[in-house]
Order: sequence, then structure tokens, then C-alpha cells
Amino acid sequence: MTQEGQLPPPPVLWAQRRDVLYLTICLEDCKDPVINIEPQMIYFKGVGGTEQKMHELTMNLYGEIVPNTTVQNLKGRTLELVLTKKEEGPYWPRLIKEKTKAHWLKSDFNKWKDEEDSDDGVELKSEHDLEEMMRQMGGLGGSGGSKPNLDDLDESEGLDSDDEDLPDLE
Repeated sequence: MTQEGQLPPPPVLWAQRRDVLYLTICLEDCKDPVINIEPQMIYFKGVGGTEQKMHELTMNLYGEIVPNTTVQNLKGRTLELVLTKKEEGPYWPRLIKEKTKAHWLKSDFNKWKDEEDSDDGVELKSEHDLEEMMRQMGGLGGSGGSKPNLDDLDESEGLDSDDEDLPDLE
């Protein structure tokens, strides 16, 4: 929540589960950020981005978290936080207490999981899992996993007007 004259906030992505929140603060090449995590508030201040500008952000959280269980991972382009909710249970309707739209806050659909999705369901861990699932389902075309043999087709069958030779360009 920035006021006129304050520093701009960095972009933030978020997702949640019944027991944790995933926060990603997107600030490229951020060195020595200041992070203060309290039960109902997160404060961030750091220099980064392509122009190496100072960014600052205070988030008043919708619910309470347990600050001493927070996992922080500073990468080259992002600062990732895993925050434990104080009470496991229903999903929060939003991350921040304020009902206003925050232009810097977006859902992290790579980490998002709906509340209705069960935790014992199959979670795709990689592209290979997706390929395996598609193979089991018989592929995208419903061919039962078998591929058609294109070598068996007669070349004269199925020719249409756009298969003819084109005249040379001058």
C-alpha cells in the first residue's frame, strides 16, 4: 500500500494451500533486502530491478501467520517466501486485509491449487508426468496411444489443388 511520495512496490505473486501461503517478490538482482515478518504484516524494502531503484512494500495480511516458521529463498530474480498460516483451514478470500485492488499483487497460477482439490490427488510434477498422463489417456487425438503409419498412404490419394507445383517467382 503506497502513498504519494513513497517508494514503488515490487510486483508480488501469491498462492495458498490450507496451511501455507506462497509469496514471490519479483525484484531482479535485489541485494540485502530488508524483510520484517510479523503475524499480520509483511514489510519489504530493497534495491533492484533494471534501474536498481529502491522498492518498498507493507502488506497487512488478511489472516495471521507464524513468523518464525517462514522459509526464505533469495534467487537472482525473486525472493520466495513460504509462510505458515496460524490456523489451518479454509482458504483466505484474499492475501491482504484491504478489499482494494492492488496493482502490484497477482495470483501465482504455477503454485495455485483450489481449495476443492484434494491433497491426495495426482499432482503433475514435470512435463514428463503430463506426457505419461496423455499416453495413458490415449493421446490428444484419442488414438489409443498408437500413431498412424503415414508411409502406408498412397501418394495419389488425397491430392488437392494446393499440392500442385507452383510456378517459379520472377
